[in-house]
Amino acid sequence: MSRRQQQQEESIYNLVPRAEEVYEKQPRHVSKFKTEAVEESRRGKGDHRTMGFAKEPVAGPKEFLKKHEKEPRLPQSEEKFKYPDGDRRRPAVPKPDDQPMMGIRTTKNFIDQNATDVILSVPRKPQEKYVDTKRGDAKPLETSGLVPKYMLKEEFGQTPKYLEKRKHDLQMAREEYDNFVREYMKRGAMRELSVEDRERILSGLKANWEQLYQDYQGLSVIIDTPQKKNKKERLEFEMKQLEQDIDTLQRFRTIYITD
Repeated sequence: MSRRQQQQEESIYNLVPRAEEVYEKQPRHVSKFKTEAVEESRRGKGDHRTMGFAKEPVAGPKEFLKKHEKEPRLPQSEEKFKYPDGDRRRPAVPKPDDQPMMGIRTTKNFIDQNATDVILSVPRKPQEKYVDTKRGDAKPLETSGLVPKYMLKEEFGQTPKYLEKRKHDLQMAREEYDNFVREYMKRGAMRELSVEDRERILSGLKANWEQLYQDYQGLSVIIDTPQKKNKKERLEFEMKQLEQDIDTLQRFRTIYITD
């Protein structure tokens, strides 16, 4: 039990006198550089405190503070700045005081040269136009659709090459499938459904659909019991299944079945 708890609680041990505990205080740490630091901080603080320097340096009248004088300045480079594309640049525009080169003459006769160019030039063919309004508005004939330029092409009216290639690929795929089916038929795995059997199955499916449709038409208008609801859903499901089977038989002429 701690001493504080013993004092708070009433106990006979509190009547016994005890010796007061004395704790020895540790000496405070003092830096060995304290004296030097104090002297260094005081050094020069009291000099010229009231009277100033004996001879105050004064700037001349022409050495006044100018604008941007105290801003840092970059060192001046000895090399002259050059643009990266300086070699590809055009020459500078001549200054007003630059004198042009004098004494340069040409022996070319521009009049004779222009006349020769005009005589030897091919006359321009007039553009074909058409007018389809009473106001005489002319429009280019080539882009009007009246010129049969597409009909004069060699491949006009012929089947494109990509369609011929696609047709050839489909023919090859069909032949491969027929060969595969014939191999299976030789092994006895499948046989082709005859036309009579196909028509007979198709007519039977249609008859069954007609019977289900007649039963569906005979249902009551109000479906208020679970039995009526289940019967209606069953008839709809069977009719939908028969419609899918009939559509399959009508779309594919050749059908293979297994025994």
